[in-house]
Amino acid sequence: MELRVSTNDRSGVKASDGAAAQILPGASREDVARDAYTTYAALDLGTNNCRLLVARPSREGFRIVDAFSRIVRLGEGLSQTRRLSAPAMARTLGALDVCRDKMEQRGVSRARLIATEACRIAENGAEFIETVRAKVGLSLEIVDRETEAHLAAAGCASLADPEAEGVVLFDIGGGSSEIVWLARQRRGDRSVDSRERVRVWASLRLGVVTIAEKFGGIDVTPALYEDMVEHVFGRLAPFAERAAQEARCSRFHLLGTSGTVTTIAGVHLGLQRYERRRVDGLWMSAEETTRAIERLRGMSYDERAANGCIGVERADLVLAGCAIFDAIRRAFPADRVRIADRGLREGILMQMMADDGVWAPASGATARRS
Repeated sequence: MELRVSTNDRSGVKASDGAAAQILPGASREDVARDAYTTYAALDLGTNNCRLLVARPSREGFRIVDAFSRIVRLGEGLSQTRRLSAPAMARTLGALDVCRDKMEQRGVSRARLIATEACRIAENGAEFIETVRAKVGLSLEIVDRETEAHLAAAGCASLADPEAEGVVLFDIGGGSSEIVWLARQRRGDRSVDSRERVRVWASLRLGVVTIAEKFGGIDVTPALYEDMVEHVFGRLAPFAERAAQEARCSRFHLLGTSGTVTTIAGVHLGLQRYERRRVDGLWMSAEETTRAIERLRGMSYDERAANGCIGVERADLVLAGCAIFDAIRRAFPADRVRIADRGLREGILMQMMADDGVWAPASGATARRS
């Protein structure tokens, strides 16, 4: 079975015209709207990770029936060569084979499969997308930066303090980092389209892979770490200037979604191995965040690799992520940050289900794992 999703959508997170998320073979949109058991899939192919969620709508939001995540480092070396390497593409094709099999096994009939920064900027990015279609049978959509920012906001905006008049939401990726000034949701508005709440947004062309490749990620001295923070802080300046026009308001806080912030949360909690249920939605104070980052910075590479919340595949990247996070904290001092183990894929699922009329979002609706 070939799973096709359009590659030409540039319409933000709305998918109601059918261009961004298509009905798969064997189902019509009317069938999807009538069938409460329709199975949806959202795939996010980034610079570092390949992630899949398969879900069905439920009264509380939606229920995850399958998931997959693998570090593929598709963008490894891309900042130097401007091309996706053969080993990186081979690793990614292997992960996408697994995703295709999972979607087939779960009977997915509605999907949106996206690729982000690595495929956006690589000279051979479009060629790789065609290779995926030919060899794996998946048609991926290369989304623009604005779409990526809005999808991330849609996926985790429900974790923003409803009493906060403004929130800085950020998603630290492998090759890019999205940052959004999110306004308070209007009372009674249950839309999953976040665009009305997004006052200012930016996509920085830097992430954990690009920063680690530029500065190094194995032995990170205090001076090198500060160089990382200053580099990112300088790139943040245009966004910070635009966001400064929005009044720093009551109950302001940061809202972070990425492997970086969930790792920091896991270290803060002292987890022996990562537990999503304890991390997603966690509030951390500025002092707690600082202590967790200092603990990470104090670890050797081998200690990071042995940590159950980091592992060998991310041991050389996590301090680059911490530096990006610290630059955001420096630009937007806040007393607290909320941790989200959700984001882009959840935003895709919410949008498709809302467009199909199979899920009317309610305040506090969540993604529930089976």
